[in-house]
Order: sequence, then structure tokens, then C-alpha cells
Amino acid sequence: LDDPEDSNISVTGDTPYTSASSFEDLNLSPEVLKGLYVEMGFKKPSKVQAITLPMILTPPHKDLIAQAHNGSGKTTCFVLGMLSRVDPNVKAPQALCICPTRELAIQNMEVLQKMGKYTGIKAECAVPTERTSAPSIQSRAPVSAQIVIGTPGTIKKWMSIKKLGVSRVKILVFDEADYMLAKDGFQDDSLRIKKDIERFSPHCQVLLFSATFNEIVTNFVSRVKGSGNELFVKKEELSLEGVKQYKVYCPDELTKIEIIKSKIFELGENLGQRIIFVRTKNSARMLHQTLVEDGY
Repeated sequence: LDDPEDSNISVTGDTPYTSASSFEDLNLSPEVLKGLYVEMGFKKPSKVQAITLPMILTPPHKDLIAQAHNGSGKTTCFVLGMLSRVDPNVKAPQALCICPTRELAIQNMEVLQKMGKYTGIKAECAVPTERTSAPSIQSRAPVSAQIVIGTPGTIKKWMSIKKLGVSRVKILVFDEADYMLAKDGFQDDSLRIKKDIERFSPHCQVLLFSATFNEIVTNFVSRVKGSGNELFVKKEELSLEGVKQYKVYCPDELTKIEIIKSKIFELGENLGQRIIFVRTKNSARMLHQTLVEDGY
């Protein structure tokens, strides 16, 4: 469950950076540090964070393409990057994070609000709305939040109707960048947004994060990215051999629930999120009910 110390991460590009052994090494504001320690419960940077955060935060702010396992702390890297680069006194978008799905955008927004709780930085989610009664985007005031997280279609639409100004954007993040830049994904929208931002802000820092990058996307990225830093996990480390697995034999359903509460949740306490797969709707209902009753 811990990030293996011997994890081979290869870095290319002009990288005069030292890894951060603590969050204090990164010259983060006291407000951001408080969010990390108090709200997130973090103790020290993960391996990916220790390597990428100095790259993201050190001037001149170079572009970065970073690939690392799911669960290795990539979201924290770009959320900290956005929180550190924006000025809360400027009431205009300065950081933009683009995600392939509404759900991922909302999830990233929750992390950002938790981490940035003490900073006074405002954020807004630009995602398709589910409610037909929601007020029209045309009738609303232009976005004044410093950070915007959303899906490419909605962000492009907000930009086209002059509700999302990008002239002050300093940092542009693509989460799940393999899908965002794939031809059968959101490549056209992503490039259009990137181009529109660079018209106003040619030195905007672009961060590309993903768990996987196929060769086509990697080649494409190196063409559009220019000079920057790259960080990749060696291919063989993305296999299942690099994942710790545990098996517990349980005689019945109730024992399973006890094991989940007493062992699995305890083991995963520092990971923040757990996904539990069950076989039937009934099991899902029963497990959910038991956990809610126990205060989860």
C-alpha cells in the first residue's frame, strides 16, 4: 500500500530540480500547507509529488508531461500547482483544469476546495448541467473565480459566449491527458482551448497528467508541447506485479463486513479513497447500510 521506494521514475528534459522531501521544501503558502495537513491529513509528499512539484512550482514555469500510477497522488500535484500560481486578489480565471468527464471534474473540484480551504481562492465547475430548470449560462455574469475545472465542451462554450475570459490564465491542466489528446477523444476541443489561451498568454504553463500514454499521444504531445519536462513510469511497472494484493477468506457476508471495517479500511486510512466491488445489489445495499450506521 506504500509507494515503493525503488519505484523507477525516469525524467527527461532540462531538470535542475531537487526532489522535495517535505511540503515545506516547496515554499508553499501557510494557508496551502494548512489545507494539506489539516484538511487532507497529508504527512509528506509521495514519490511522484516529490519529483513533479518542484518542476511545476519553480520559475520559469515549464510545461510538464507526467505519467504515474492511479493512486500515486497526481491530483495533488496539479491542484497544488493551480493553488500556488493564482492571486486571490485578482477576480478573474488564472488556472484552468480540463477533464474528460463531469464526474472527474466534480471530484477534482472537491479535492481543490478541501486543499484550498484556507486560501480565499475561489473555484468554479464548468460542466454540463443536469437540471432543465438551471438558469441559462447566457444570463449569468462572467466567471470571476480564480480557478475553473470542467469538461472541454462546456469550457469551450463558456469561452465562445464570453463568459469565461482566459486572458489572465497562467496554468492549464489536462487531467487524463491520454484521452484528452487522443484523436477519438477530445483532441480538437483541447487544442482549440490551448490555442485560444496561448493567444493571450503565450507563456501559460501546460501540465499533462495521466496514468497511461500510448505512443501516438506521446509523439503528438512532444510536437505540441515544445521544451518542457517529462516524467514517466517504466512500462513494466504499470503491470499488476507492481500492485500489492491481499486475499482474506471469509465464511459469510457478515464476516466480510467486519473485515472491511476492521482491516481494509484501517489499512487504507491514509489513501483517502476506497472502491469496493460486490456481486449483487443486495450485498451493495447491506454493506452501504451497515457502513452508514457505523458513521462512515
